[in-house]
Amino acid sequence: MEISAYKPYGDPEFESLIERIHPPRVCIDNDSCRDCTIVKVDSANKHGILLEMVQVLTDLDLVISKSYICSDGGWLMDVFHVTDQLGNKITDESLIHYIEEAICASRRGSREVQTCVDRNVRARHVSMEHMAMEMTGIDRPGLMSEISAVLAELGCHVSAAVAWTHNKRAACIVYVEDELKHGPIQDPYRVAQVQAQLENVVEAHHYDGERRSVRLAAPAASQTHTERRLHQLMAADRDYEQCCSCDYESSADDEVYRQKKGCNGTEVKVENCRQKGYSIVTVRSVDRPKLLFDTICTLTDLQYVVFHASISSFESIAIQEYYVRHKNGWTLDSESERRRLTQNLMAATERRVSHGLRLDVSTQNRVGLLSDVTRVFRENGLSISRAEIGIQGEKAVGTFYVKDASGQAVNPETLETVRREIGGTVLVVNKSLGKSTSQPTSSSNTSPSVSTSHSSSKQDKPGFSLGSLLWSQVEWLSSNFRPIKS
Repeated sequence: MEISAYKPYGDPEFESLIERIHPPRVCIDNDSCRDCTIVKVDSANKHGILLEMVQVLTDLDLVISKSYICSDGGWLMDVFHVTDQLGNKITDESLIHYIEEAICASRRGSREVQTCVDRNVRARHVSMEHMAMEMTGIDRPGLMSEISAVLAELGCHVSAAVAWTHNKRAACIVYVEDELKHGPIQDPYRVAQVQAQLENVVEAHHYDGERRSVRLAAPAASQTHTERRLHQLMAADRDYEQCCSCDYESSADDEVYRQKKGCNGTEVKVENCRQKGYSIVTVRSVDRPKLLFDTICTLTDLQYVVFHASISSFESIAIQEYYVRHKNGWTLDSESERRRLTQNLMAATERRVSHGLRLDVSTQNRVGLLSDVTRVFRENGLSISRAEIGIQGEKAVGTFYVKDASGQAVNPETLETVRREIGGTVLVVNKSLGKSTSQPTSSSNTSPSVSTSHSSSKQDKPGFSLGSLLWSQVEWLSSNFRPIKS
């Protein structure tokens, strides 16, 4: 007879009472550590709260260099070592106040901070007013150009978009609004028309029965964070199936580790600690921004609970160790379950890795802009491997990672043609030399609107990111917060 795991009943009213008696506490300490700010959170625990806290920090483009997590016994005590993109401590009082309020609000399920953030900032991450077009399918040159051209032709204005590619698969989320009404598309006939046209574009280069999907999601207050949703879309598309893993010794030479074949720089090890009743999941990879967020996303969406964890980085290598159980209380006992988790974690660490030349674009926002920019790439034989596009005031800003359609580096003549045809300001980052050059094109007087970035992985980071849009609003937001009630 099969015995199911015991799961005690939890009265929601009792849980609410516990939170009122012991509200979450956030301490931001700039004194204990010489080179980073320490964020400490002490609170009652719930499934998914770790991801929400990490999301608050990564949405602000903060670098998490170390973290210690403990959430046994229904209570959590988590510590994060963070810096800004330049490696400096967080000293801005308005930003500190925002972090405290945002973490507490996410823990309590409060809307008092969320209301301000949704209206002014968070729309770049989760649009509460605009319809979302979600697509998955085969990665091929020109796909994003064709999608954005159809949207422009149908009178859909793109307010933000994010696209990832991994293992020859592609996923993108495009937020659109009605070009004339400057609001959500509400006519059911028009929604069906847009859906049908987009399906034709995606289906055109697929074989019968091959995986693909196109979905239009209406605006909703409960929409998932954009980057988490991208992880979910790519996992549902099974992009992880080509990922493999290699066992490793913790004392292995880092250079040997980076040169191992078939692992794409990431290794995952899963073993059981029977004495304590946990499964121990160790992820070793090249460090980069938002790595912790991507890993926690995967564990949370696969219904694993993190009880203890230690995350650290040394030079360009990150080591994450998690003590987990499935939400039903069981450890990872079957080989198939361990393999599935391994593949998913490897995919999560690889999806955001950038391939190709980085182009940061800043130009005047206009209807059809994304269609025009991606058309220039397509006509010049360039393929987009990753992209983030959004709006800052009257400007449209975006980061594109591009390669020659054959997968080779972009030649200088093509690059100059692209810069000239796009208009506005295009900042080109030479990854191999670690240098960047910017050049206004046409008659524009626009100056580069690109943030300097830094990470412990020494990789370049997009000058525009969804989280960077938060920075300009933090001071304004802080004046709208009410004090935490204790």
